[in-house]
Amino acid sequence: MSLFSTPSLPAASEAVPPRLHGPTFDAQLQAITQQLAEGAAAIDRSGAFPAANFALLHRHGLLALTVPRALGGAGADLATARRVITAVARGEPSTALILVMHYLQHARLQDDSRWPAHLRERVARDAVLDGALLNALRVEPELGSPARGGLPATVARRTAEGWRLSGSKIYSTGSYGLTWYVVWARSDEAEPRVGGFLVHKDSPGIRVVEEWDHLGMRGTCSHRVEFTDVLLPLDHAVAVGPAHAPHAETNDEALLWMAVLLTSVYDAVAQAARDWLVAFLQQRTPANLGAPLASLPRFQERLGRIDTLLFANRSLLDNAAAGQVAAAHAGQVKQLVSSNAIAAVELAIEAVGNPGLSRHNPLERHYRDVLCSRVHTPQDDSVFTAVGQAALAQTAVHPLPTSN
Repeated sequence: MSLFSTPSLPAASEAVPPRLHGPTFDAQLQAITQQLAEGAAAIDRSGAFPAANFALLHRHGLLALTVPRALGGAGADLATARRVITAVARGEPSTALILVMHYLQHARLQDDSRWPAHLRERVARDAVLDGALLNALRVEPELGSPARGGLPATVARRTAEGWRLSGSKIYSTGSYGLTWYVVWARSDEAEPRVGGFLVHKDSPGIRVVEEWDHLGMRGTCSHRVEFTDVLLPLDHAVAVGPAHAPHAETNDEALLWMAVLLTSVYDAVAQAARDWLVAFLQQRTPANLGAPLASLPRFQERLGRIDTLLFANRSLLDNAAAGQVAAAHAGQVKQLVSSNAIAAVELAIEAVGNPGLSRHNPLERHYRDVLCSRVHTPQDDSVFTAVGQAALAQTAVHPLPTSN
């Protein structure tokens, strides 16, 4: 296994708890956006894990943002987490996506009574003190995403020493940079249990296979992670239950958090594309025009369409983060915001032509990144089918009107 060079994170004493409101916090987030943006192109080219970005976020206390205050975190609400994710994603979206997964895990961790209390506290304090990252690894080569059903091929065998975990996970967002994996697997018991098994990155038998080479979001390092007879204590079966029982891995509140934070990443990518377009239109002055492109009505109209799409996104996401959108609409939030973000970046590319697709400019990178919004669960077909089924189930049947 080859490892990317990862600078050590600062000591706990160097991490500064964030002030979550006011001009100081706003200025902090603006500075973080600018600093992350300076290295975004290099991360996109190399596909390396953005370790320096997470060291920066740890110094600002932002890796413990959704850890409860009682355990040393900020105990932030969804609206605050959205602000941070937006600021990070406008600078470097791969970092933001890894951070989303980390935030989602910690936001619901302390409410999950299936976890032993000492493990919940250990994982939380690791995030506070060391900036340790956490994510769930669920997708498999044969099964795909468990969101559409099925049992995992990854197996935990119960032995006298503890669990022996073997299997393979793909699309493992963060891979090299994660300290803790929650691996979705099934036990080998006569009545198998299914759920999350907690694995530390330094456990023998773990191998990261560098196969993530995608069009966009390249710095997420979403490589394959293979587990071969990885030994785990028995209490590291942290969130398992009978295979035949329903497995609601996320409640309604968690689904809304996921929809808001995931799509905030891609909405922020579209915002960055919009900002680049504004600067381009203001600075580009063709010789035959003798004035900036911004003076032409057709570019003003195009920018107006982009800003209207982003206004819709901002309104929907802010309302959802404030608790004004029911969790039942989480899938629709994801679909609408993602579609608007993609459309906004496409409009920017159409407006400028060749410069928008040149690798010398960031717009083509923003386009590649925003397209990745489509792959996240739930996909459009699942969203629309569920909405349609709900509408048909709730609507009373009335006789169709007849013509005279």
